Amino acid sequence: MGTSPAFAALSVFLFATLFLLPQSSFAITRHYKLDISLRNVSRLCHTKSMVTVNGQFPGPRIVAREGDRLVIRVVNHIQNNITIHWHGIRQLQTGWSDGPAYITQCPIQTGQSFVYNYTVVGQRGTLWWHAHASWLRSSVHGPLVILPRHGVPYPFAKPHKEVPIVFGEWFNADPEAVISQALQTGGGPNVSDAYTINGLPGPFYNCSAKDTFKLKVKPGKNYLLRIINAALNDELFFSIAKHTLTVVEADAVYVKPFDTETILIAPGQTTNVLLKTKPQHPNATFFMTARPYVTGQGTFDNSTVAGIMEYETSPKTHQSGFSTKQLPLFKPNLPALNDTQFATKFTGRLRSLADAQFPANVPQNVDRQIFFTVGLGTNPCSKNKTCQGPNGTMFAASVNNVSFVLPTTALLQAHFAGQSQGVYAPYFPVTPLSPFNYTGNPPNNTMVSRGTKLVVLPFNTSVELIMQDTSILGAESHPLHLHGFNFFVVGQGFGNFNPKKDPSKFNLVDPIERNTVGVPSGGWVAIRFLADNPGVWFMHCHLEVHTSWGLKMAWLVLDGNLPNQKLLPPPADLPKC
Repeated sequence: MGTSPAFAALSVFLFATLFLLPQSSFAITRHYKLDISLRNVSRLCHTKSMVTVNGQFPGPRIVAREGDRLVIRVVNHIQNNITIHWHGIRQLQTGWSDGPAYITQCPIQTGQSFVYNYTVVGQRGTLWWHAHASWLRSSVHGPLVILPRHGVPYPFAKPHKEVPIVFGEWFNADPEAVISQALQTGGGPNVSDAYTINGLPGPFYNCSAKDTFKLKVKPGKNYLLRIINAALNDELFFSIAKHTLTVVEADAVYVKPFDTETILIAPGQTTNVLLKTKPQHPNATFFMTARPYVTGQGTFDNSTVAGIMEYETSPKTHQSGFSTKQLPLFKPNLPALNDTQFATKFTGRLRSLADAQFPANVPQNVDRQIFFTVGLGTNPCSKNKTCQGPNGTMFAASVNNVSFVLPTTALLQAHFAGQSQGVYAPYFPVTPLSPFNYTGNPPNNTMVSRGTKLVVLPFNTSVELIMQDTSILGAESHPLHLHGFNFFVVGQGFGNFNPKKDPSKFNLVDPIERNTVGVPSGGWVAIRFLADNPGVWFMHCHLEVHTSWGLKMAWLVLDGNLPNQKLLPPPADLPKC
């Protein structure tokens, strides 16, 4: 029986619909629910009631494809207020879902919920999500994996398996009590009791051998390790004994691949590496270890977290009675705690892929040049009180000498409602008010000012921002995270930035594109970005203690003229303050 013309036409239409439409047609809406609740968790022979997500530490993996819409309901079952930040997501026109408490939303109160609703636009790779209120992100965090569109391959060898590696910190005490005590006394907070890999401290800590992450691999395979530094206050070196890692991505942006024995990753950053296993079973097992890179003068957790990578044994091996417990166990050689030479060389090797498919759209010209000093300082001690900061003061931190004060009304709500008076001032200083020798002998006066001020940018302003570390109370590396944008790291160096000489050495061809960058200890970093995302966007140090002390600020990007250049209205369930 012949096919009717109508049926044939319908068949062609269906074929075109299913197979020939753009890949965005395959985008879907993915629903998740995150329950924030207390659960008893034991590590280091210590059991405590701890804030978890869906009863897990770290929290569950959230997976989407580029172009997908994510609808994530967060329900708060604990006494603390909470928000969730989707670290690295651009949030184009959906700034209400960005998550930092009192910046884009009031926090979710006890017994309440909020639905985060956003579309992943033009991004793929490893990001992560975490609490963005006080120090709750110490246990409230998890991977956010964005796969390429259907049919779009990775620009590197297809991995046999993908494995998230999440670095964290374990406190025997309640981290909320730790930072609360520090802010009351004015001194530095107590350090954590252990680092963790996927929530497990590993065998180098007392009473922890059974709490060790184990990665089982097969010979001759490629594994994609999606590495996330969720630690509160430390940059980390990471290595796997006798294996080479190929860096292929940083902060969900593909990079020119390069091989290394060790990576450096700051809090807030993500790094994807390819691990190629040995072609034959090596009859050995291998430690995978991480420990801090230390640049400042303060106390830190001088310990090492370890997981174990072991090769799967074949059935023949089992039959021969060969036991993996008898295998030698190799340990990697990590750089020294203060190896700034390695850190500088590693970050210098990071370059955007910058090919036809994934171009590096670096702003070649800039409309605004802005200069920030970032670093520590002090606040005066209250009367009738003893403070544990330098010379009886309280530790503080600032950007251009402004230690940021969180408002009690969310900044984005105040802006959208046209009710900013009394909430924030639209004139954050874009240059230091009192220039000094930033990395030389520090000034005698270490006091900082306090306030809630924003930098206001017209839509589509191209910005060049220089961030300069200072030696006040000691030079220190600061991993700065900008919400709502990726930026290009066009230059960095040590000492004071020289506006006459240094710009000539900027890389405007293939600089690394990131959302979190380390300002070098005793040095500077230059970034460029296009302010093409309307809303209020937080920028802060991802060392949680520095954020608590005030090393943070916010940008206000105004609406553009076109409909797709305007912030959408707030959702009906936006939490109330």
